[in-house]
Amino acid sequence: MRIATWNVNSLRARLARVEEWISYAQPDILCLQETKVAETAFPSLAFAALGYESVAWGQGQWNGVAILSRVGVTDVVVGFGDQSTDRGEARLLWATCGGVRVASVYVPNGRMVGSEHFEAKLRWLDGLRRQLVGSCDPASPLVIAGDFNVAPDDRDVWDATKLHGATHVSEPERLALRELQDWGLVDAFRLHHEEARLYSWWDYRAGDFHQHRGLRIDLVLVTSSLADVSSYTLIDRFARKGKLPSDHAPVLVDFEYQP
Repeated sequence: MRIATWNVNSLRARLARVEEWISYAQPDILCLQETKVAETAFPSLAFAALGYESVAWGQGQWNGVAILSRVGVTDVVVGFGDQSTDRGEARLLWATCGGVRVASVYVPNGRMVGSEHFEAKLRWLDGLRRQLVGSCDPASPLVIAGDFNVAPDDRDVWDATKLHGATHVSEPERLALRELQDWGLVDAFRLHHEEARLYSWWDYRAGDFHQHRGLRIDLVLVTSSLADVSSYTLIDRFARKGKLPSDHAPVLVDFEYQP
């Protein structure tokens, strides 16, 4: 089973790129973020033509998450379920696909450390942790994939000395991410790559992609039953090249798992 995640930074602008990538990467499950389309405008027929069922939650001009699957989609839950803190922003979507519980997440940016947006980001991450504690089982196959807007450690940052203390790399954000993992999640990419300077996001400005100044903030977190059978992972930099790319690259992980 191949599971992937991609912040596409507007599905309207990037649909052809996503269709192209699906055609050659062939994920079984694809989590999308920052789709920027409402559910009524989501291109489900285009994905159906490629063999995928889809579920989406969107707001039209910003945010937006979706899950595409060619191994089935059931038990869809929007946001934090019975919690009310996330109903206004389309940032979290759950579904069961081929026996795996999947969440597509788009964590708030946080803007500036200490700001109200930063505190809201920490509350959002804690809400996700509480949802895991209250409704999920760390012994079952589960994937939380998406744009976490947190670089887990200094290996994931192009220049830690320049960014330390800033949003995406601050200790409160990293602690919130570690607390999620302490529940029973493993960073699947790090099971296969220990080295530094492997990024999934590059700012459009100042030629950062070509200068290799990026962050690894797009993560695939999995429970141990999937971590134990993960066999391969890739940040597909090729998809960050060419005409009208997203500022993120897709991340995929292969598992020796049969739905």
